[in-house]
Amino acid sequence: MTEFVIDCEELSEEERARLQNALAGVAEGDAPFVFEVVFISPEEIRAINARERGVDSVTDVLSFPATDGIKGKPILSREHPDCWDGEGRLYLGDIAVCKARAEEQANEYGHSVEREINYLIVHGVLHCLGYDHMTDTDKAEMRAREEEIMKRMNLMRE
Repeated sequence: MTEFVIDCEELSEEERARLQNALAGVAEGDAPFVFEVVFISPEEIRAINARERGVDSVTDVLSFPATDGIKGKPILSREHPDCWDGEGRLYLGDIAVCKARAEEQANEYGHSVEREINYLIVHGVLHCLGYDHMTDTDKAEMRAREEEIMKRMNLMRE
């Protein structure tokens, strides 16, 4: 089973391990997958959202996949030589989370900030793996994957 690595200074080793274990089996490959996760301010995420997506508003999470066309396929190092991170892992993308927005949403939805932040990271990882929610079918598939992963962490919707 392919190892998932969440590279995030703001999360404890225990929090990263919990996420990494829950992601096991979501995608397969011949090298560990690494995702860089950062927490940024509302101002920073708004600026990035405006620059990268043309949407001038604060959002909760932004994902920047390192490659495309990988959803549902084995992710093989020979097919993605530009994704090597120098440590024998395949770098699959960056995920920016707005912690302030996550806190607001946790309050709105009536669940913990921990659940919301983990959900946003999982959402971002799935985007980096090629999942999307542009159509109802894609949205349902992505939501099912998110819920499966969140269940493994015992962070279901309340």
